[in-house]
Amino acid sequence: MQITRLELLAPARNADIGIAAIDCGADAVYIAGPAFGARAAAGNAVEDIDRLCHYAHRYGAKVHATVNTLLTDEERPQALALMQQLYEAGVDAFIVQDLSLLEMPLPPVELHASTQTAIRTPERARELEALGFSRLVLERQLSLEEIRAIRAAVGCELEFFIHGALCVGYSGECYLSQQLAGRSANRGVCAQACRSRYDLVDASGRVIVRDRPLLSPRDLRFDKRLPDLVAAGICSFKIEGRLKNASYVKNVVRYYRQVMDDYAKTSAGRLEGGFTPDPDRTFQRGYTEAFLDGRGEKMASEDAAKSLGEFIGQIKAVRGNEIVIAGGKPLTNGDGLSFVGRNGEVTGRRVEVASGERIQLRDTAGLEAGMRIYRNFDIRFERELEKNMPKRVIDVKIDWKSEPGMTTVTATTEDELTAKVSFRDEAPVAEKPEAAVENLRRQLGKHTGPYAFSVASVEAEPVRFYPASFLNGLRRELADELLRLAESRPRHSVPHTPQPGAAAHNISTLDIPNVLLRSRYCIRWELGLCTKRCPAKPGMTDNRHPRLDRGSEPLYLVNQSNRLRLQFDCKHCEMSIVAD
Repeated sequence: MQITRLELLAPARNADIGIAAIDCGADAVYIAGPAFGARAAAGNAVEDIDRLCHYAHRYGAKVHATVNTLLTDEERPQALALMQQLYEAGVDAFIVQDLSLLEMPLPPVELHASTQTAIRTPERARELEALGFSRLVLERQLSLEEIRAIRAAVGCELEFFIHGALCVGYSGECYLSQQLAGRSANRGVCAQACRSRYDLVDASGRVIVRDRPLLSPRDLRFDKRLPDLVAAGICSFKIEGRLKNASYVKNVVRYYRQVMDDYAKTSAGRLEGGFTPDPDRTFQRGYTEAFLDGRGEKMASEDAAKSLGEFIGQIKAVRGNEIVIAGGKPLTNGDGLSFVGRNGEVTGRRVEVASGERIQLRDTAGLEAGMRIYRNFDIRFERELEKNMPKRVIDVKIDWKSEPGMTTVTATTEDELTAKVSFRDEAPVAEKPEAAVENLRRQLGKHTGPYAFSVASVEAEPVRFYPASFLNGLRRELADELLRLAESRPRHSVPHTPQPGAAAHNISTLDIPNVLLRSRYCIRWELGLCTKRCPAKPGMTDNRHPRLDRGSEPLYLVNQSNRLRLQFDCKHCEMSIVAD
């Protein structure tokens, strides 16, 4: 498949966040309707999705609706009815997990196979393409080599997560939340048990590691690897975060828009002005490139499964309700801080008064010299994100052609929408033709709505004089017509033939299997206890932990009354969790 344009795909918890993502440069957004989305807490009314679609389509941006949970027999007709409503609201694609939906007459738009359908091999990719999917959302734990192999096996589009949370288990095959909390990730209600703190205990009951987020990976960040991913065959670059707030989405989308601006995009418009993005200044657990180059550096979030934020410095001294910071960045009243203690425990405080390196807090209980300090809420940056949004504009070229008694004005957008206005021209002949043409260019070459007009050519004999009010009205008329054309542009129609037996291709299940989770993330590797000793790449440090004994197997994760047995498949370099 020849890739000519790249899509930046952003999450939308709701329609307003989706609109903000488009304003910050997203080519497409993904959002859930009122039910059957993999984040049940991020559902939206069909009317809101209709509003989002109209806004997105102004820029040629797309809206992907998530219908990516497993369904019961009773729910399938409801899901089909909802998909029809979302189609009528204007969505451009459906992201699907439950393959039984393919047995029904679906609306004629693109179908994307969710990452929950477990796409890790060329064989699985071919299987899903044959069922009618025009795009595959790949597993997050793949290497470049595996992506290239999938690209060679199929002709459909490939989508890959480039930023945000990394599930510790293979997508669609994690039952940890369902086992521990009765909340199924395949039903949109994951309790994120992987972000909890556990003890690592050996077969004799000895605690090897105590009270750590042992299953919590750092967040993905692939901004420096886009050329590699493009070369491997990815065409849609997806930001994780349908539960994230508006400031996170704005910041990360604007950042990746800058990174991707050297490539042709799938929507129209460029950004003018606005805030300067910085991914370190909104939610992040630290960053990893996961397994893109195979098994590499450690990727555990270590101290906390929540956002620690931007590293600030260390506590130099504690004096009453005041701390002194060593090597710190400037702080502001109202900033939120995280403090990491000697044993990895994390506490939070709000800055009451910031005065250089001296910071007053409401209380300093438990804080001591040497603690690392992170800023997890940057109040100045949050205000900047709210008040200083960029403006997304579409460049429009105007051609002016006057013939005796008749003038035609044609406006063409960068994405090839065309509006025309013709009128009987009885304006007086200009006494100063050059000045009149300059006035015409100046009045027509302004912004109206999302459009930035400029005059490409003027053909007129004779040159006539037009008042500014007339030219401004003409420009607004062209803008209104372009907006109408943009919002009503036809969607790509993809007819679907029902696929009998498609449900048999589901890998995920509503029931809990014996293996609760399978992953390339390996606790033994992260702790330096790997018996296989995967060879380090040049520049890597040896990850063996000098103070830890591997203990007697099997190893267990223990959290309150929960006890989970670990299994290690060193031949395939995988770890599994089994209910014990």
